[in-house]
Parts: sequence; structure tokens; C-alpha cells
Amino acid sequence: MTASLGGALTEADPATAAEPVIADGPTEDDWDAAVAAVRRLPPDGRVLLICHVNPDGDALGSMLGFGLGLRRLGVRQLQATFPHPSDVPEPFRGLPGLDLLVPAAEADPAPDLVICFDAASVSRLGELADRLTGPGTALVLDHHASNTGFGDVNLVDPAAAATSVLAEELLARLGVALDAGIAECLYVALSTDTGSFRFDATTPAVHEMAARLLATGLRPGDISRRVFDSRPFGAVRLFGEVLGRARLEPEAAAGHGLVWTYATLDDLARHEQRPYVLEALIDPVRCTAEADVSCVVKQAGPQEWAVSLRSKGATDVSRVAVALGGGGHRLAAGFTGRGTVDEVVERIRAELAVPAPGGDADRPG
Repeated sequence: MTASLGGALTEADPATAAEPVIADGPTEDDWDAAVAAVRRLPPDGRVLLICHVNPDGDALGSMLGFGLGLRRLGVRQLQATFPHPSDVPEPFRGLPGLDLLVPAAEADPAPDLVICFDAASVSRLGELADRLTGPGTALVLDHHASNTGFGDVNLVDPAAAATSVLAEELLARLGVALDAGIAECLYVALSTDTGSFRFDATTPAVHEMAARLLATGLRPGDISRRVFDSRPFGAVRLFGEVLGRARLEPEAAAGHGLVWTYATLDDLARHEQRPYVLEALIDPVRCTAEADVSCVVKQAGPQEWAVSLRSKGATDVSRVAVALGGGGHRLAAGFTGRGTVDEVVERIRAELAVPAPGGDADRPG
């Protein structure tokens, strides 16, 4: 997602992004339809699990945790995948359920049931998007307010701290008890999207879910060290270089302040690092006291940039991201920009200068 290991976001293709249509959480009818979609699988039914390109902890953890739950239900023809590139980021290479993964090119072309995790639009599914329009039922689990409602059955809750919240609830409604493998996947998902339980989405219900997961015997210290506190030395040096070029613009965002930096493919090559290491870069940038809005612009290709946006509360960055073809949440969002890095940042500045609906500037909240 696309996102730092401390919080998920949605970065969509401007050519295919759509206005959000999901305003409220799932109804009981939605939950019943989701349970029925799984229950009516024939004994030899084929299930394909998909998450978004460059999966973050919530996308991968929710998908694999739910896949392990389906396996406990007796589903045997089961695959999990995500769009190319198919490398699993290093922090998640110890997750249970990795044996479910297949490259996108080998994914079932016509499953009986396809379940999509943590993607707010089909553009985030790359070459796998056509699986959502095949002969089988398409079930979508997501928590982004910008979700476009593209599934046959949608379990989308913008109030949920992570997609894993919806995955756990659906497993419970299917009668699947948590075990250590399922719990580890869902715990990684929950802890990454709440920033180790630091972000505003960390409610009492989040801690209650974490308690249920830990009760299976997980060792949270081990998981935290693997996911949050391990980084190649080359990445440390890369971070120092990229943070050294950060720029502070106190007058931007209606005077609330903007801090931003960028990383190029040449930076990655020079330090011999893979793109996933840049996903955690937003965290030290967002610590800047003088700026409400933080931004990291990461080169994905010639004239193409993956943009991560964060707010401390005075600015709705999802409004900016949606205007630029992406989506996400009020405090964490993103989009894919095209052009030079200066052109991309100028578009962000311009959107930050647009008064929010109902007032002259975004208000805290």
C-alpha cells in the first residue's frame, strides 16, 4: 500500500481513479452476503485472494491471515497473489501463509470466488483487475474512505483501523477460530496500519482485537523488531541522503506548513536497495514540528512518482489525493504523479491551497 510500514494509504492511477462511493460501514446484509459467498463454494471450488501492488503489512497480512482461515475451513484450491513485481518486502518474509502465494502470471484466470484486500480501486490491482469481472463472485474487504465500491459484495468500513479488522470479523462469522498463524498475519496487519498503535485510528476496539491475537501466544517484541526495527545499512545511508534534501514550506497548506522530500531510482541503485525500503521514509519526515502536512515523492519509473501524504490533523490529505487521482484517509493518503518531481509537488501545493468544503481552510479534527 504504497505506504509506510506505519500506515496504509491508497495510491491510484489518475486515469482510472473514481470518486469515493463508500460512506458507511457494512450492513448486516453485506456481512450475510459475504458469508454466503464463501459458504456456497462447491467442494472443489477455486478461490483467488488478491491484494494491491507493492503490498504493505495490512494488505499482505490480511490476505494471508484470511487465506489460512479458509484453509482451516477446508478450502483446498486456494491461491494468493498481488500484481508484479511479485517480491515480498523483507519485513514480511517471515509471515505464515507465504506458501499460498503465486506470481500474478500463474494466478487462476477464472476462480469461483475472488477476494480483494486493502485496495480502494481496481487500478491498484494491475494485471489482476480482470479477475474482478470474471465469472466468479468478487468480494472486497477494505477500509479506505475513497473506495469506489467495485466488488459484487463490499465489506468496506472507513472507520476501521485496518483491513485486518474486517478480515477478523468475517473469519469469526464463518466460525473460524484464531490460531497462532492467522493471528500473526492479522497482528502484523493491524500494527502496521496503526503505526504500532500510535495513530488516531487506535481505538479501544483495536486494543481488544490485539489482545485476542496476542492470546494465541504471539511474541509482539519479536514481530515488532522484524517489521519495524530492522533495516539494511544501505537503507540507513539512503534515508540520511534523502532526508538531507527535505524542504520545509511553512506558508503552505493554508499556513499549517508542508515538509517534503523525494527519492529517485538512482538513489536506490547507488545504495543497492529495493524500493520497499522507501515506504518507511514518511515516518521521520512527518515528525517535523513546523509542518502539518508531510510528503515523500518516490520515483517508480521515468516521469512517474508514488506519493505518500500524511497530516497531523489540520489538513485532510485524502481530499488532496483524490483530486490528484488517488485516495486514502484524512490523515494518510497518496496518489501516483507524473512529470518531474517539481511538477508533482507544485500540484500538491496547489491542491493544499484550495479551501476545504465549508470553510476557508482545513480544520483540525
